[in-house]
Amino acid sequence: MSPVADVPAAPRQRRRGRTAALIAGAAALGIVAGTCAGYLVQADREPTRLPSLSQPKLTQAEGEAPEPLSAARDRRVRTDGDLRKLLLKKPRGAKTADWLAGDDGWMDMAAYAETFEEPVGAFGELVSNEFRRAAVVGWEDDDSAVEIRLLQYRQEESSGAAERTEGGKYWADLEDGDSWVVPGTEDGMAYAYEDAESEPGYVPVYTAEALAWRGDIAMEIFVSGTRPISKKTILSLAQRQMERL
Repeated sequence: MSPVADVPAAPRQRRRGRTAALIAGAAALGIVAGTCAGYLVQADREPTRLPSLSQPKLTQAEGEAPEPLSAARDRRVRTDGDLRKLLLKKPRGAKTADWLAGDDGWMDMAAYAETFEEPVGAFGELVSNEFRRAAVVGWEDDDSAVEIRLLQYRQEESSGAAERTEGGKYWADLEDGDSWVVPGTEDGMAYAYEDAESEPGYVPVYTAEALAWRGDIAMEIFVSGTRPISKKTILSLAQRQMERL
Protein backbone atom coordinates (compact mmCIF):
# COMPACT_ATOMS: atom_id res chain seq x y z
CA MET A 1 0.00 0.00 0.00
CA SER A 2 1.30 3.41 -0.84
CA PRO A 3 2.10 5.72 2.12
CA VAL A 4 -0.39 8.42 3.03
CA ALA A 5 1.78 11.04 1.33
CA ASP A 6 0.49 9.56 -1.93
CA VAL A 7 -3.10 10.42 -0.95
CA PRO A 8 -3.79 13.96 -2.18
CA ALA A 9 -5.94 16.36 -0.26
CA ALA A 10 -9.64 16.70 -1.04
CA PRO A 11 -10.38 17.64 -4.65
CA ARG A 12 -10.56 21.30 -5.55
CA GLN A 13 -13.98 22.75 -6.05
CA ARG A 14 -15.11 24.42 -9.24
CA ARG A 15 -16.79 27.78 -9.09
CA ARG A 16 -20.11 28.60 -10.75
CA GLY A 17 -20.14 27.70 -14.45
CA ARG A 18 -20.22 30.12 -17.37
CA THR A 19 -23.87 29.36 -18.15
CA ALA A 20 -24.98 30.19 -14.62
CA ALA A 21 -22.91 33.37 -14.68
CA LEU A 22 -24.53 34.48 -17.96
CA ILE A 23 -28.00 33.82 -16.53
CA ALA A 24 -27.15 35.84 -13.41
CA GLY A 25 -25.79 38.66 -15.56
CA ALA A 26 -28.91 38.70 -17.71
CA ALA A 27 -31.09 38.83 -14.62
CA ALA A 28 -29.10 41.77 -13.25
CA LEU A 29 -29.43 43.66 -16.54
CA GLY A 30 -33.18 43.02 -16.51
CA ILE A 31 -33.47 44.57 -13.05
CA VAL A 32 -31.51 47.66 -14.13
CA ALA A 33 -33.61 48.09 -17.27
CA GLY A 34 -36.85 47.73 -15.32
CA THR A 35 -35.70 50.31 -12.78
CA CYS A 36 -34.84 52.84 -15.50
CA ALA A 37 -38.20 52.31 -17.18
CA GLY A 38 -39.94 52.85 -13.86
CA TYR A 39 -38.20 56.19 -13.36
CA LEU A 40 -39.25 57.37 -16.84
CA VAL A 41 -42.90 56.47 -16.22
CA GLN A 42 -42.88 58.12 -12.80
CA ALA A 43 -41.37 61.34 -14.23
CA ASP A 44 -44.44 61.86 -16.47
CA ARG A 45 -46.98 61.49 -13.68
CA GLU A 46 -48.57 64.23 -11.58
CA PRO A 47 -47.22 64.42 -8.03
CA THR A 48 -49.18 62.29 -5.58
CA ARG A 49 -50.35 63.94 -2.39
CA LEU A 50 -48.70 62.46 0.68
CA PRO A 51 -50.93 60.92 3.37
CA SER A 52 -51.42 62.60 6.73
CA LEU A 53 -48.62 62.22 9.23
CA SER A 54 -51.05 61.66 12.09
CA GLN A 55 -50.99 58.20 13.56
CA PRO A 56 -53.26 56.45 16.02
CA LYS A 57 -52.05 56.52 19.58
CA LEU A 58 -50.01 53.46 20.45
CA THR A 59 -50.46 51.90 23.86
CA GLN A 60 -47.60 50.23 25.59
CA ALA A 61 -47.97 46.53 26.20
CA GLU A 62 -48.35 45.47 29.80
CA GLY A 63 -46.35 42.81 31.57
CA GLU A 64 -42.67 42.03 31.77
CA ALA A 65 -40.47 41.71 28.71
CA PRO A 66 -39.44 38.15 27.76
CA GLU A 67 -36.21 36.86 29.20
CA PRO A 68 -33.25 36.94 26.77
CA LEU A 69 -32.14 33.62 25.35
CA SER A 70 -29.52 31.77 27.33
CA ALA A 71 -26.11 31.15 25.80
CA ALA A 72 -27.10 27.51 25.30
CA ARG A 73 -30.19 28.48 23.23
CA ASP A 74 -28.82 31.51 21.38
CA ARG A 75 -26.97 30.08 18.36
CA ARG A 76 -25.31 33.42 17.56
CA VAL A 77 -23.49 33.33 20.89
CA ARG A 78 -21.80 30.13 19.72
CA THR A 79 -21.13 31.03 16.09
CA ASP A 80 -19.80 34.52 16.85
CA GLY A 81 -17.13 33.06 19.11
CA ASP A 82 -14.14 30.94 18.12
CA LEU A 83 -15.44 29.14 15.04
CA ARG A 84 -12.68 26.53 15.31
CA LYS A 85 -14.27 25.17 18.49
CA LEU A 86 -17.30 24.05 16.47
CA LEU A 87 -15.20 21.81 14.22
CA LEU A 88 -15.05 18.07 14.82
CA LYS A 89 -11.99 16.94 16.73
CA LYS A 90 -9.26 14.84 15.18
CA PRO A 91 -9.89 11.15 15.97
CA ARG A 92 -7.54 9.38 18.34
CA GLY A 93 -4.71 7.77 16.44
CA ALA A 94 -5.07 9.97 13.35
CA LYS A 95 -2.34 12.37 12.26
CA THR A 96 -2.98 16.10 11.91
CA ALA A 97 -2.87 17.04 8.22
CA ASP A 98 0.09 19.21 7.27
CA TRP A 99 -1.34 20.09 3.83
CA LEU A 100 -4.20 22.28 5.07
CA ALA A 101 -4.43 25.79 3.65
CA GLY A 102 -4.61 28.60 6.17
CA ASP A 103 -2.96 29.29 9.50
CA ASP A 104 -3.70 27.87 12.96
CA GLY A 105 -7.07 26.50 11.91
CA TRP A 106 -8.19 29.66 10.11
CA MET A 107 -8.57 30.07 6.34
CA ASP A 108 -8.81 33.61 4.97
CA MET A 109 -10.63 34.63 1.81
CA ALA A 110 -7.54 34.45 -0.41
CA ALA A 111 -6.64 30.96 0.81
CA TYR A 112 -10.18 29.73 0.28
CA ALA A 113 -10.35 31.24 -3.21
CA GLU A 114 -7.22 29.27 -4.10
CA THR A 115 -9.15 26.03 -3.61
CA PHE A 116 -11.20 26.82 -6.72
CA GLU A 117 -10.16 26.19 -10.31
CA GLU A 118 -10.56 29.92 -11.02
CA PRO A 119 -9.23 31.70 -7.90
CA VAL A 120 -9.71 35.23 -9.25
CA GLY A 121 -13.35 34.64 -10.11
CA ALA A 122 -13.92 32.81 -6.85
CA PHE A 123 -12.45 35.71 -4.86
CA GLY A 124 -14.84 38.18 -6.47
CA GLU A 125 -17.79 35.91 -5.80
CA LEU A 126 -16.78 35.54 -2.15
CA VAL A 127 -16.67 39.32 -1.79
CA SER A 128 -20.13 39.64 -3.35
CA ASN A 129 -21.52 36.93 -1.09
CA GLU A 130 -20.15 38.68 2.03
CA PHE A 131 -17.62 36.04 3.07
CA ARG A 132 -16.63 36.63 6.69
CA ARG A 133 -14.21 33.90 7.79
CA ALA A 134 -13.52 30.18 7.63
CA ALA A 135 -12.21 27.56 10.03
CA VAL A 136 -10.63 24.31 8.88
CA VAL A 137 -9.44 21.03 10.35
CA GLY A 138 -7.98 17.94 8.73
CA TRP A 139 -6.43 14.59 9.56
CA GLU A 140 -5.13 11.48 7.84
CA ASP A 141 -4.34 7.83 8.54
CA ASP A 142 -2.66 5.09 6.54
CA ASP A 143 -5.06 5.15 3.59
CA SER A 144 -7.44 8.13 3.88
CA ALA A 145 -7.58 11.86 4.48
CA VAL A 146 -10.33 14.15 5.81
CA GLU A 147 -10.79 17.92 5.56
CA ILE A 148 -13.66 19.86 7.15
CA ARG A 149 -14.37 23.53 6.56
CA LEU A 150 -16.86 25.87 8.23
CA LEU A 151 -17.47 28.97 6.11
CA GLN A 152 -19.19 31.91 7.77
CA TYR A 153 -20.90 34.79 5.92
CA ARG A 154 -22.13 38.19 7.12
CA GLN A 155 -25.46 37.77 5.33
CA GLU A 156 -26.46 41.41 5.51
CA GLU A 157 -27.65 41.54 1.89
CA SER A 158 -27.31 37.95 0.66
CA SER A 159 -27.70 34.36 1.84
CA GLY A 160 -24.06 33.49 1.37
CA ALA A 161 -24.04 30.19 3.28
CA ALA A 162 -26.98 28.74 1.36
CA GLU A 163 -25.62 29.99 -1.98
CA ARG A 164 -22.19 28.43 -1.36
CA THR A 165 -23.80 25.10 -0.54
CA GLU A 166 -26.05 25.20 -3.60
CA GLY A 167 -23.06 26.05 -5.80
CA GLY A 168 -21.12 23.08 -4.50
CA LYS A 169 -24.11 20.76 -4.94
CA TYR A 170 -24.52 21.94 -8.53
CA TRP A 171 -21.07 20.64 -9.46
CA ALA A 172 -21.34 17.51 -7.32
CA ASP A 173 -24.57 16.49 -9.06
CA LEU A 174 -22.71 16.38 -12.37
CA GLU A 175 -20.39 13.61 -11.19
CA ASP A 176 -21.09 9.86 -11.32
CA GLY A 177 -21.72 8.30 -7.95
CA ASP A 178 -24.19 7.90 -5.11
CA SER A 179 -25.75 10.68 -3.03
CA TRP A 180 -27.74 10.86 0.19
CA VAL A 181 -29.47 13.55 2.27
CA VAL A 182 -27.46 14.48 5.37
CA PRO A 183 -29.55 13.48 8.43
CA GLY A 184 -30.85 16.46 10.40
CA THR A 185 -30.82 18.82 7.40
CA GLU A 186 -33.45 19.70 4.80
CA ASP A 187 -31.20 19.91 1.77
CA GLY A 188 -27.70 18.97 2.88
CA MET A 189 -26.20 16.28 0.64
CA ALA A 190 -23.38 13.75 0.80
CA TYR A 191 -21.72 12.28 -2.30
CA ALA A 192 -19.45 9.28 -2.89
CA TYR A 193 -17.94 9.19 -6.37
CA GLU A 194 -17.50 6.03 -8.41
CA ASP A 195 -14.40 6.83 -10.42
CA ALA A 196 -11.02 7.13 -8.75
CA GLU A 197 -8.85 10.12 -9.56
CA SER A 198 -5.46 9.18 -10.95
CA GLU A 199 -2.37 11.28 -11.68
CA PRO A 200 1.17 10.23 -12.68
CA GLY A 201 3.16 9.37 -9.58
CA TYR A 202 0.09 8.88 -7.36
CA VAL A 203 -2.01 5.86 -6.49
CA PRO A 204 -5.69 6.06 -7.63
CA VAL A 205 -7.74 7.99 -5.08
CA TYR A 206 -11.47 7.72 -4.36
CA THR A 207 -13.31 10.77 -3.04
CA ALA A 208 -16.48 11.75 -1.22
CA GLU A 209 -17.85 15.05 0.05
CA ALA A 210 -20.71 16.48 2.10
CA LEU A 211 -22.27 19.94 1.76
CA ALA A 212 -24.81 21.59 4.05
CA TRP A 213 -25.56 24.90 5.74
CA ARG A 214 -27.19 26.22 8.88
CA GLY A 215 -27.80 29.91 9.54
CA ASP A 216 -24.77 31.88 8.38
CA ILE A 217 -22.41 28.87 8.20
CA ALA A 218 -21.78 26.53 5.28
CA MET A 219 -20.15 23.17 5.95
CA GLU A 220 -17.86 21.37 3.53
CA ILE A 221 -16.37 17.92 4.17
CA PHE A 222 -13.96 16.18 1.80
CA VAL A 223 -12.76 12.60 2.22
CA SER A 224 -10.21 10.88 -0.01
CA GLY A 225 -8.72 7.41 0.21
CA THR A 226 -7.20 4.48 -1.61
CA ARG A 227 -10.51 2.57 -1.34
CA PRO A 228 -14.07 3.69 -2.17
CA ILE A 229 -15.53 5.91 0.59
CA SER A 230 -18.53 4.27 2.25
CA LYS A 231 -21.93 5.87 2.80
CA LYS A 232 -21.52 5.32 6.56
CA THR A 233 -18.20 7.19 6.65
CA ILE A 234 -19.28 10.36 4.86
CA LEU A 235 -22.75 10.56 6.44
CA SER A 236 -21.42 10.00 9.95
CA LEU A 237 -18.92 12.84 9.57
CA ALA A 238 -21.54 15.18 8.11
CA GLN A 239 -24.19 14.41 10.70
CA ARG A 240 -21.83 14.81 13.66
CA GLN A 241 -20.46 18.08 12.31
CA MET A 242 -23.92 19.55 11.69
CA GLU A 243 -24.98 18.58 15.21
CA ARG A 244 -22.18 20.80 16.54
CA LEU A 245 -23.76 23.78 14.74
